[in-house]
Amino acid sequence: MDMISGVYLWFLSPEHWLGEDGLLSRMGEHIYYVSLSITMACAIALPLGVLMANYRKGAQWVMALFNLGRALPSLGIVILAIMVIGYETGTVIIALVVMSIPPILTNTYVGIAQVDASLKSSAKSIGMRRWQTFTQLELPLAFPLIFSGIRSALVQLIATATIAAYAGFGGLGRFLIDGLGRNDTPQIIGGALVVSALAIASEAACSTIEKWMTQKWRTGAIEPGVN
Repeated sequence: MDMISGVYLWFLSPEHWLGEDGLLSRMGEHIYYVSLSITMACAIALPLGVLMANYRKGAQWVMALFNLGRALPSLGIVILAIMVIGYETGTVIIALVVMSIPPILTNTYVGIAQVDASLKSSAKSIGMRRWQTFTQLELPLAFPLIFSGIRSALVQLIATATIAAYAGFGGLGRFLIDGLGRNDTPQIIGGALVVSALAIASEAACSTIEKWMTQKWRTGAIEPGVN
């Protein structure tokens, strides 16, 4: 009960919310790391996944190379990046991007590659151009799997972005690192709860977006067809 009340009082304290080291500021930093990293990961993984699905030569080797990131511990990637780049904000971003690419890349490749060839042949036979086939047939069919990879990467990013604190940067991980240094259990638990809440909120938002987009395509609001 003392621990629960301690965490409760920690959240009630205005000094833990405001200021440069407050929850609001640290959450802003955390969201910045995550947003920039997921954007960069998507910019790399989405077109590469589509390219590999259409030109499959060497695709397995490329995916195996990127999936090496999954085998390495998050902190290990950050330390390696620091050794190569130095203590820069870009160090953390690069590490987070490397960890985010594999699920997006894999799901994009599989999603596009699994579209029935007969459907693509039918689209071509009725005069659809290649880009029309992609945007109006392949993408709607592959979207749930592709978005699932993005959602997985995003939720993982929110949790692993706490490693920025290990490199001396900000984000919600500071509450965990600083709390451990001060033996401040309420701060550790409070920081962990905020990270968990942010991950749950992101998961719920992604789920809503996915259902909305899928419903739009299924109901014909975004119709596959010839323009």
